[in-house]
Amino acid sequence: MSTEPGLGAEPEADKGTTAGGTTETGHLTDRANGGDGAEDDGQSPGTTGSADAADGDAGAGSVSGAAAGRDAATGEGAGDGRAGRRAESGDGTDGDAGAGSVSGAAAGGAAASGESAGEQSEAAAELAAQRIERERIARRKAEKSAPIESGTKLSGKAADLLAAVRAVESGGKPATTVFAAPEPSPGPAAPAPEPVRRPQPAPAAAVPATETIEAVRRVLTDGGAPESLAPQVAAALGEGAATLLREDPWQLLRVSGVRPDQADGFARALLGAECGPDDERRGRAVTGWLLEQAAVAGHTALEMPALTAALARSAVPDPEAAVQDALAEGEALVFRDPLDPGAPEPEDDEEERPVRVLVALERYALAEESLADGLARLVNSLAKDASDPWEAAAAAAAGGAAELARAVAGHGLVLHTGGEAARAEPAALLVAARAAGLRAFAATHTPDGSRRLAGGEEAVGTVAELLSGAAGPGRDTDGALALDLLIVLDASQLDVEGAAMLVEALPDGARLVLSGDPAVLWSAGPGRVFADLLAARVCPQIASRTPDPGPLGELVSGIGVGELAQVEAPGKEVVIVPVRDAGEAVHRTVQLVADSVPRAFGVPAGQTVVITPGHGGAAGTRALNAALKERLNPGPGRFGGFDPGDLIVHSPAPGRTVPGEVVTADADGLHLSCAGAPVVVPRERVEQSVRHGWALTAHQAAGSRWAAAVVVLPGDAVQSLSRPWVYTAFSRAERHLSVVHGVEQALPKAVAEILPKPRTTRLPLLLKTQVPAAD
Repeated sequence: MSTEPGLGAEPEADKGTTAGGTTETGHLTDRANGGDGAEDDGQSPGTTGSADAADGDAGAGSVSGAAAGRDAATGEGAGDGRAGRRAESGDGTDGDAGAGSVSGAAAGGAAASGESAGEQSEAAAELAAQRIERERIARRKAEKSAPIESGTKLSGKAADLLAAVRAVESGGKPATTVFAAPEPSPGPAAPAPEPVRRPQPAPAAAVPATETIEAVRRVLTDGGAPESLAPQVAAALGEGAATLLREDPWQLLRVSGVRPDQADGFARALLGAECGPDDERRGRAVTGWLLEQAAVAGHTALEMPALTAALARSAVPDPEAAVQDALAEGEALVFRDPLDPGAPEPEDDEEERPVRVLVALERYALAEESLADGLARLVNSLAKDASDPWEAAAAAAAGGAAELARAVAGHGLVLHTGGEAARAEPAALLVAARAAGLRAFAATHTPDGSRRLAGGEEAVGTVAELLSGAAGPGRDTDGALALDLLIVLDASQLDVEGAAMLVEALPDGARLVLSGDPAVLWSAGPGRVFADLLAARVCPQIASRTPDPGPLGELVSGIGVGELAQVEAPGKEVVIVPVRDAGEAVHRTVQLVADSVPRAFGVPAGQTVVITPGHGGAAGTRALNAALKERLNPGPGRFGGFDPGDLIVHSPAPGRTVPGEVVTADADGLHLSCAGAPVVVPRERVEQSVRHGWALTAHQAAGSRWAAAVVVLPGDAVQSLSRPWVYTAFSRAERHLSVVHGVEQALPKAVAEILPKPRTTRLPLLLKTQVPAAD
């Protein structure tokens, strides 16, 4: 290897680009509430009265008719019987037939007798009306006593059928329409299909109310805690944050970055003599804090002995009681997983099956179980016979992509492994699937990963963009992604929550391809989804045989198998820069980024990434970013430590980092440019979510690549080195890699011997019990 880059072209202008994303919101609440108060029951006091009048019975009509007759007979109405006719008309409309007959007869009787209204007495009119009523009753009795012919009361289709039967019995021919096929009854109109919901940007996350923040600030002041924590506490604890914090000061541990000793001091200031290490509130809060710290380290659960030991180290007098208290309050879940799930049940009832007891926070436990359920659904819901479009996609692919396409044609879940060059195979599958008419999309970990996936640019986005709706096909009427095939690259970076959301969003029968490099660092969030799936062997695994080219590819491939070999680099693709201490490491790093690399390779400073093991220390990201800013973009840091033109990384969510550049700042917050997309970070979120971005950790750099990379290995970084860390850091360079080397033999030892730290997860067991092992 060379020891220093040579001189070359003058540096070009700095061109920094990044990416951002938006989210989607639904409108179900608006639709559900839109009709409240808008519908009317169609009734009012007036209409109720109308209904009563229209539904009068025969008795009411008879009385009306008799009264009308009496009016006509006595001369109280019109002499020509018009009042009687009016009564008859009204009763005939609103009453029944009997009522109309009675009233008509009464009025007509008086007219037919030729007697005027003044000549007939009231008694005679009453007798006439009674006589007519008796005659009507007699007729009804006679009708009831007479024999009834069958079918006379039938009507409609029933009457037609009876007539047809009688015609057949008498030798006649039934009507042709009687036995014709019935017309389909008009059912309810089918609802119009819901249009596919296209991506819609969502508003920013809700900010706690000013009153809530001020109330929390007063409690923090009383307890001697920094007032700057108020927005974070209000966001973590909700609307009643101030009251809750005063009643249980250890709730302060819910805020990221707060340690138990700091929460203890805050509690002593608020509670005074009531505060003690045996307080059950403290034990419960420290239990939750330890589980959160385990999640930061990648665990989705902790074994009970490890958790109780950590509680004891945190000065909790009764660790087991603290855990049980957290379980009783629903702040954690406990699982008793068999050590050998395939072993038969013990025959003796008294014999206990060996188990391991795990404790987990609810959010990660449910995400892991949801992920296992979703993967089992994808594996088990797909027919093994390939349909025509899948066969066409497999026929159109070539080389390694053809093998991958054939596996996808018959399986719901396929794993694909390989380095940077192997990304061409899922890219070719994406193109072939779309050409065959299939709805296919590829999701990457970072915007830069999308840039590097050639051939399917119109169907590529980040995982965050796909889930939020900012990119992708939208959702179908069931709320699932309108996809036949989803390809996820950089799958090693999937944490358990992100993977669960992706799998839950896929419809039955869809195919999922997870493609990644198993040698890189695992996800920044909890879980090791890709590694767990590879170990579980529940689906086909396609290993790419396409190696990464050139000296950089040779170096990285060797690291992947535990060998740090010296490679020939005639074009100075790899350069080692030895240093004696951290101060010299910072000096040489700034020199490389600002001068040497731009001159030798024509790579601007904005396209060179600096990677170091941690944020702290004399050569961590903070120290390196301060030195690089002073050289590349000096300024007073007038926007909360930032100036326009500063390179930054924005963390919109834990485990996600998006590179960008500062544009300006105003009352709304810090304005950034991320891959051409504007992003505004509220002022209260800047300190927690924005850092300078010339120097990154390997986890922050995972999923992206730069034209040049400078990897800084100061002497105090020995404990942070491992094979995955070195592999990830060295493989971020596309054209040139400089290694600022201050760890001597610790580097080859880390590559050869130090494997990734194990993570405690439940996914392998959950998969083993739900998905049969692949052939």
